[in-house]
Amino acid sequence: MSTFDSFDLHPRVVAGIKAAGYTTPTPIQTEAIPTVMEGRDVMGLAQTGTGKTAAFVLPILNRLIGGPRGTLRALIVAPTRELAEQIHEAIRLLGRKTGLKSATAYGGVSINPQINRFRQGIDILVACPGRLLDHMERKTVRLKKLEVLVLDEADQMFDMGFFPDIRRIVAQVPRERQTLLFSATMPPEIRRLTKEVLTRPVTVQVGRTAPAETVNHALYPVAQHLKTAMLMNLLHGTDAKSVLIFTRTKHRAKQLGVKLGKAGYRSASLQGNLSQNRRKAAMDGFRDGTFQILVATDIAARGIDVTRVSHVINYDIPDTPEAYIHRIGRTGRATRTGDAFTLATQEDKGMVRSIERLLGSPLERRHLDDFDYQAPAPKRNKEFARPPRPASRNRRPAGAAKSRKPWPQRKPSATSTANRRSHARRRPAVAA
Repeated sequence: MSTFDSFDLHPRVVAGIKAAGYTTPTPIQTEAIPTVMEGRDVMGLAQTGTGKTAAFVLPILNRLIGGPRGTLRALIVAPTRELAEQIHEAIRLLGRKTGLKSATAYGGVSINPQINRFRQGIDILVACPGRLLDHMERKTVRLKKLEVLVLDEADQMFDMGFFPDIRRIVAQVPRERQTLLFSATMPPEIRRLTKEVLTRPVTVQVGRTAPAETVNHALYPVAQHLKTAMLMNLLHGTDAKSVLIFTRTKHRAKQLGVKLGKAGYRSASLQGNLSQNRRKAAMDGFRDGTFQILVATDIAARGIDVTRVSHVINYDIPDTPEAYIHRIGRTGRATRTGDAFTLATQEDKGMVRSIERLLGSPLERRHLDDFDYQAPAPKRNKEFARPPRPASRNRRPAGAAKSRKPWPQRKPSATSTANRRSHARRRPAVAA
């Protein structure tokens, strides 16, 4: 069994590893770290939760520790602010003995504190594409001295429409650089991107595109209007210590979080409409156990690094089989076991088959003995319906006919009256 000592890392980097409590490298770390340390471009393929962040962070720390300080020499591009913060925290944790400084850049917060931080001098920047381009246009980030470029979770960046931004960023970094690209899946678009940005890359692949083997899967067929009742039943009958629930929409995540709170669960929601401070509070509360349940949209699927998640529940089935893998990758981490429950309706049959093909095995179907599957749907399903807009003085009631109001009669001013008289005097007489 390999150890971190076998990588011949700088003593200060090794000291950070030991201080962080890392003992044995994961398979992706064992395969990738030596290759990255050789200076080769790397295409890393590994499922979520395998430790690939440290697989590129440790070689970067080792490379930069002997060079100049306060100059941006390594750039890591991530699709979401949650993932950017996760990578930044890993750099801070593993590099605590190196003296290297890192910073983050993402939208949703003021840009000025980021600019001030950059002026103080940084060695590593973890950024989301949109905000990074803002800094580049303002010339508050200079990439002329860049030595290492990392594109993390490339397939999610493609799903979120970031590829044009990525190409703009790559066009402005030095051609002589080391590039590392990590992805959980390899669709054709990612293969084309690797040809554009990598030079004679070494492919490092660990396992297949599937969740960790420590995850137990189960499918719960249920009608759409009974999903919430089914969820409450599952939570009540399960020893769920830390539960991550995924919904398809932001509104549903918010409302479901409220319903769980009213039911007595310590819950929070994480979705795109929240401010960065509230998103951070939800993440930190879920991480430290303040919240037992976190309801999230897919924006959080790869940005949650909580090793003790006991259950992932798909309240809504994901849009793609790959998204299922990313969601489920939040549990069964670091050799721990986890459970993945999916609530599926009749309309989800096609996606269920696609997920099963990707997994290579059928999902276990489960039914609850004490659940009323025959409960009728309400005449109008108001669950998670958007609240009505507040009444407005200028808004007509539904179905009301539009009335035309007469123009207000204004008293003519003395000036306008005089003008009309003058115009009348100039007008020629009309023959009778």
